[in-house]
Amino acid sequence: MQRVTLVRYAAKPDRADENEALSLAVFNELKITQPEHVAYALFRDGVNFVHLFVNTRDEDASALVELPTFKAYAKEIGERCEAPPETIRLGLNLLASHGL
Repeated sequence: MQRVTLVRYAAKPDRADENEALSLAVFNELKITQPEHVAYALFRDGVNFVHLFVNTRDEDASALVELPTFKAYAKEIGERCEAPPETIRLGLNLLASHGL
């Protein structure tokens, strides 16, 4: 079973670039730490952000949430958003994928 987490939100217009920079810092750290069994993607359309996190081994998200850059990103997320982020967490069995 894989843990799939989808988070979407709209950043405040004056904080969207800051949010993107904090988010991209997480990806830079992931490139360095190379955690196994983790897939993570970030999408942006204007002030709208979507994060997709998949742990293909188990439901432990610590490979992501324990990163110092992720903690910095998450610290003031509520203040950077128009409304609280919507989080969907699912435990799923992967049937097929391409590029994941």
